[in-house]
Parts: sequence; structure tokens; C-alpha cells
Amino acid sequence: MATEFTWLNPPPVWSGDAAALSLETGETTDFWRETFYGFVRDSGHAWLAPVKGDFTARLAVTGRYSALYDQAGMMLRCGETCWIKAGIEFTDGLMHFSTVVSAPRSDWSVIPLPEATPETVVGVRITRHGDAVRVQYSLDGGAWRMARLCPFPEGPAEVGPMACSPTRAGFVAHFKDVAIGPPIARDLHES
Repeated sequence: MATEFTWLNPPPVWSGDAAALSLETGETTDFWRETFYGFVRDSGHAWLAPVKGDFTARLAVTGRYSALYDQAGMMLRCGETCWIKAGIEFTDGLMHFSTVVSAPRSDWSVIPLPEATPETVVGVRITRHGDAVRVQYSLDGGAWRMARLCPFPEGPAEVGPMACSPTRAGFVAHFKDVAIGPPIARDLHES
């Protein structure tokens, strides 16, 4: 799998590589399309590598979450109107595992994580099998839990770390162990 990453909307401050990447977000950055709010945002920061066919991408992330909608995780994208972002989003005073699927309008699902703190290392794993994508998360190296199973077009796409701060600038996120490789097994109910 390709490991040549390029920035979509480079953040004002960043350093590192796939082993350890840090960034600080720009002012009011986000990815969203129309639903509920009526606006389109394509200003978030994403460090993406090309993928095709079936694959699994994974990373671990921590962040200094404090403002409404601070978010960091992974993006899978095949264009401005077709993408998935998944990871931690700070809302209602706590961290949630959040998944947004846009095709072309955004939806949003969240799983509250009351046990998580900004020091919690959150694993994010996205796997594509044909025209289906599985989104999973883990906390501090624990078991992988499924957050979403959704359709996604086959064909060329890009995947990699993503971060946004829709209500401010200066959200800091740290990613490590960014990897793209062959897909994990199709078994949805791992023992």
C-alpha cells in the first residue's frame, strides 16, 4: 500500500511523520456537508495517502480536547462530497467516538466515552472490503469495538490522519503508528 502522504488544507503548525505526527489546527476548521446546519465546510486538516482496493488503515491519537467539536482521528476520502471521518470529538463536556459519513450530505453518530480523558490513547481503524467500510476504535490498546459499518464507493481514495477545531484555532493533536496495509479478516464478531 502507498505511504506517500500529502496535506489537504495544511495546518499552520505541524511536524513529524507516520511514526509520530503532531499538529495544531487553524481557525474554525471543519469537514461537514449541509445536514441540519445548512452549510458546507471542507477546511479541516487531513494528511492523506492514496489507496485502492481493500485495505485496513490504523492510527493512535491523543489530543488536548477542550472546546466544542475539537476532533482528531482518521479520514477516508474520494472527493469533496464523498468521505468518512472517524475519531474523537469533544461535545457536551466529554469525549465521544464520532463518525461522519458524507455521500454527499453528512450524517453524524457518536458513542459517549465517559471513561476517556485527554491522556487516553484512542485507536482508530478503518477497513474497506469492496463497497463496504468498517470503522472501529479501541481505548488504550484494548479490544477493537465496531462503531460503524457503511457503504463507500470502490475505487481510488485517500486515507490518513485528520483534525479540526470548528469553534477555535490551536487545538493540538498527536498521532502515532499511522499504517496502511492489507485488510483484516471480514469477521465482524472477533473473539
